[in-house]
Formats: sequence, C-alpha cells, structure tokens
Amino acid sequence: MTTLIRNGKVILLAVFIAFGGFLFGYDMGVISGCLIMPDFIERFGEGPPGSKILTSSRQSIITSVISAGTFIGSLSQSLTSDRLGRRPSLLLWSAIFTVGIAIQTSTDTSLAQLTIGRFVAGLGVGALSAIVPLYNGETVPKRLRGAMLVVYQLQINVGFLASYVIEQGTHTIPGSASWRIPVGLQMLWGLTLLSGMFFLPESPRHLLYTSHPALARRVIAQMNGVPVEDPLVHGIVDELEYGLKMENQGGRAGWKECFSPNARMWYRTLNGMMLQGLQQINGQNFYYYYGDTFFQSAGTPLSPYSIQTILGAVSVAGTVPSLVLIETLGRRNLLLIGAALQAAFALIAGLVGHFTLAPIGTPSARLTPRNKSGGGVLIAFAVLQVFAYSVSWGPAPWVYVGESFPLRARSKCIALATATNWIWNFLGSFFSPRIAAHIGPLILLIFCGILVFAFGYVYLFIPETKGLRLEEIDEMYRTGVKPWKSYNWRPRLFEKAEATDGQGPAQKDVSEEDTGSGLEEKKVDISAQDGQDTHAIL
Repeated sequence: MTTLIRNGKVILLAVFIAFGGFLFGYDMGVISGCLIMPDFIERFGEGPPGSKILTSSRQSIITSVISAGTFIGSLSQSLTSDRLGRRPSLLLWSAIFTVGIAIQTSTDTSLAQLTIGRFVAGLGVGALSAIVPLYNGETVPKRLRGAMLVVYQLQINVGFLASYVIEQGTHTIPGSASWRIPVGLQMLWGLTLLSGMFFLPESPRHLLYTSHPALARRVIAQMNGVPVEDPLVHGIVDELEYGLKMENQGGRAGWKECFSPNARMWYRTLNGMMLQGLQQINGQNFYYYYGDTFFQSAGTPLSPYSIQTILGAVSVAGTVPSLVLIETLGRRNLLLIGAALQAAFALIAGLVGHFTLAPIGTPSARLTPRNKSGGGVLIAFAVLQVFAYSVSWGPAPWVYVGESFPLRARSKCIALATATNWIWNFLGSFFSPRIAAHIGPLILLIFCGILVFAFGYVYLFIPETKGLRLEEIDEMYRTGVKPWKSYNWRPRLFEKAEATDGQGPAQKDVSEEDTGSGLEEKKVDISAQDGQDTHAIL
C-alpha cells in the first residue's frame, strides 16, 4: 500500500497515457457497427438508391485503410520521440488523430473523404500505439511495469466496449446521426488526451539522454513529492546517468543496430515483430471488425450490436486478471496457454459454424433448429476465444515489447514491432471478409493453424522476462540461454558489481530496492539496470 501511495502520481500518469489505447480500441470497434447501419450503407454503398449494399471490397477498404495509416505513424513516431521528446510527440500525434476524425465526420457521401479521414486518424493511432509503451516503460517502476503496460491493452478493450455500447444506443436513430455521433465522439476523446498532455512531464530518461539534467531533477522531484535537492533525487539521477552511460557507450543507435548481432539485437527485434504480428492474425480481429455481419447468420435473438457489446465486455473482463497473471504466471506461460486455448476454441467454432450455420442472408423465419443451435455454439466459443485472447495475447506482446530493448535503440525497435502489428492488422482486415465470403466459418480454421504456429514459436524463441530488470534482460540475451530454460536462469550482473564494490552477495540488491535504501551507497544497484526503485518513479 505504501508503494502505491508513493507511486500514485506516476500510476495516474501511466493510466492517462494509456488512454491512447482507448482511441485505438474505440476507432476499431466503431467501424464494425457502422458497416451494418442503413444510412451508412446508403451513403457509402454500391447500387441503385434505396437498395445499396456494402460489398466486401468496400468493407475491406473502409476498415483496413486506418491500418495503412497506423503503419506509417508507428514508424514516424521514432523520429518525433527522439528529436522532439516523448511529451511533445504525444501532443503532435494526438492532434493529428483529432484532425482525421474531423475529416471523417464532415463527409456526406464521399467514400474518398471517409477513407482519407481514417488514414489520417490512423497516423495518430499508430504513433500513439508505439509512444505509450515507450513512455510508460521509461517512467513506471519495475514492479509495476508489467501491470501498467497491461493497462494499455485494457484501455484498448474499454475503447471497443465503449464503441459498442454507444452504437447500441445510436443505431436506431434515423439519418446520419446514427453513425456520425459515435464516429464524431472520437474528437472528444482526442481533445481529452491532447489537453491532458499539457500537464504531463517529459520522460526524465529522455531529458538526461538529451543533456537536460536540471529539468530531469525537477521532474523526478515532482513525481516523488520531494524537493529538488533531496538526496533521493540526487541518487536517482546518478543512477540514471550511470545506466545511460553503460547503455550508450556505442553512441546513438541507427536503424541498422536493431538487426545487429551486438547483444543479439536482431533476435530481440525479430521476437518483438513476430509477437506483434501474431497478435493481429490469431482471429480476434475477425470478430471485432466483422462480427456484426458474421453473427447475423447465427440465428440468435440478440441483435448484432448486443453480441458485439457482450464481446466487448468479455474483452475488458479478460484483461483485468492479466494485470496479476502477467507477474505471476509470467509472459511466456501466458502466451503459451493463450495460444493453446484459442486454437481449440477456433477449431470448434469453425467446424460447428461450417456444418450447422445457414448461408449469410437467410431470413430468420427459414432458420432450422439445427441452424440456431449451431449459431449459439459458435457465439459461445467466439466469446471464449475473445476472453482467452484478452487474458494472454492481447496484453503480453505489449509488455514484452515495452521491456526488451536498451534505451539507445528502444524507440526504433518499438517502432518496428508496432509497425509489424499494424501491417498485419491491415492485411488481416483487408483479406478476412474476402476469404470469409468464400469459405464462411472455415476461416476460423486458418486462425487455428496460426495459433498452433504461435505456440511453437513462443516455446522455441521467447524467453521469460518476468521479474528481471532491463539490464538483466539484456544479460540474459547476451548469454544465449535457451527460452525453455529461461525460467531457471539467474542473472549474475549485480553479483559481479557487488563483488567489485565489496558489498556482499547479490541478495543485497533486493533488500535495498525493497526498502528504498542504498541509493547513494551504490549507483549500479538499480539504475544500471532499469533506473527504477520500488518507491521512486525511476
């Protein structure tokens, strides 16, 4: 409790920053409901007036164009984050997102304007998706790092749920208000994030990295509620400077270093990219994007909006236990268990849907009891798959990406990982409706196969990073420990440092961190690793 109280301000800031995930989730969720609104179809569909339809091609364009923007935005933020700083970069991309929403909301019947607006909004969403784990990873204490990075995924799911609930209330409104209200509300979300940024501090790590020690001291003092001259502030700054010096001995990192053999950076970058890519193509986005259309053939008495609201609530509920499980089961175990469960659920849902559902567009009066029971089973296993995803593959890749790279290359490595996330998000959202139009529920068997591959990849290549400081993670990669043996691996970096300092066994590191003591006595104690004390923000 004392730790939470002393870290209360930084936790609030981390939660607020994670609101960028809410923007992403809300935007992804809101478009799926718009695709089946009569006024939206009449304005942006094809065919004669009064009987227009949204073809699978137009659905793909409308849905997937935002992912093209997010791909570019996630890479571009590396330039703004390093040159302008974390805080100004957040301000810039929040403003770009808000402009994109304004372009969408002001359109009348122009599909081109709608897609341009979604592309511009995507630039902001993509950039924020990379900056949020970057900022949180640099400001949140080690013991809270995993949970606070999970909060980002929680905010994404809350965004999905909010969009479904709002559309549940607006889809019956006649005219364009049915879709303009839920889409236009995103301007409020963007302005909320934009206004809050004026009260956020710059990352102290970035301030020190760019040679602004006085500002860094002021931020550290403010975040810990102590005077600038307090010994705690001096101790943290000394530790951070030591850690930065050790991390940046080779100078500033370029893009090539992300794939260099030094400290197995190529392996770490590849792992981040693979996890982010697999996160987007294991089936959950199919339900998020096209669930409303897909579930119309299930014969349930619930409206598609009600089903999506249920899925949104399940996503939020599933992410909550992950706040604890990410630090108890660990990152690797959570990914393995999640992949196995999702594969089983997708297999059952795909086979049941294929053999029992009526063709899409079948009138409800012509549905047989077999069709209806099959639809119920399909929806039940869809719910289970979304829940399993929300507990595991939703948050765990963001945590892994946020803690796996050294500071000098962090923004670039995270940019590559998140760009991979968005390019696969784009490909999945673009091709899924086309594939589903040909094979129906059997598309879930494709996702089942991807999940089987994901299980094998995690087992062979993803080590466990739970409970390790960032420099200890770096040491683990340097030693080349086999991922399936990483549970029993123990770092020796601080044992060597203490042996040099003559301060006794490595266990002393833990006690000093727990009590908040030893800051001035031993600079390498915390900062050389993570710069993060249990009680201090860094």
